[in-house]
Amino acid sequence: MKEKLYIIKIGGALIDDEELLTQFLEQFSEIQEKKILVHGGGKLATTLADKLGIEQKMINGRRITDKDTLDIVTMVYAGGINKNIVEKLQQKNCNAIGFSGADGNLIKAKKREHPDIDFGFVGDINKKSVNKKLVSKFMKLDLIPVFSAITHDKKGNLFNTNADTIASVMAQALSSKFEVELLYCFDKEGVLENVNDPESLIKSMNGKDFDVLKKEGKLHKGILPKLENALGAIKNNVNKVFLIKETQLKNHIENHHAGTEICL
Repeated sequence: MKEKLYIIKIGGALIDDEELLTQFLEQFSEIQEKKILVHGGGKLATTLADKLGIEQKMINGRRITDKDTLDIVTMVYAGGINKNIVEKLQQKNCNAIGFSGADGNLIKAKKREHPDIDFGFVGDINKKSVNKKLVSKFMKLDLIPVFSAITHDKKGNLFNTNADTIASVMAQALSSKFEVELLYCFDKEGVLENVNDPESLIKSMNGKDFDVLKKEGKLHKGILPKLENALGAIKNNVNKVFLIKETQLKNHIENHHAGTEICL
């Protein structure tokens, strides 16, 4: 029987709120099973870029990562944010170790190719990108990996990579070795039919449901990358996938009642 592994992704709003982040990491530290944390970047990179006078370009909500922006996101994601999380977990006797994808060649990416847009230093990955053997070794040593959203190509280039995608491909890669449950934790109760109504929670969703809701324009644009990656995970042998409110982590681990379950 495979050992249980939680892969948990957190993002912007939580990272930007020191008090909420501390409370969340308290709940995370109490999980007894194997666990991996993947984090995004929050607003700090944009704030720092503004202070340095480096213009940030977005196309359809996606950041164009030129060399100056890459330097900033590497400092912020793989540096400040990652080490802040690791330090907070160490305070809670949770033996965390922070990584970018370049460390130990843990996540190897390819520069994003697009027929019309040059996204700059943005890397795309799939489940073969993950060095699952080495990640598994860290967990055998009872270390808790904490991954930032920075990858590399082993040719001297770092890349900015979507953290939702990192969590999904990490879950897919490790599902051959573990019984993986992937949790996307964010600031809503789960997937909402009406983004302004927390009572409109959709308890479960499959690919057909996603297509219908997307076509009807009922899905907030911020939820789309999470759902696309969540569906990709469940279709590639990840045992369970949920989208839950970040304050509900402990409740979900204990009762499995929180959020939206993604199904085949």
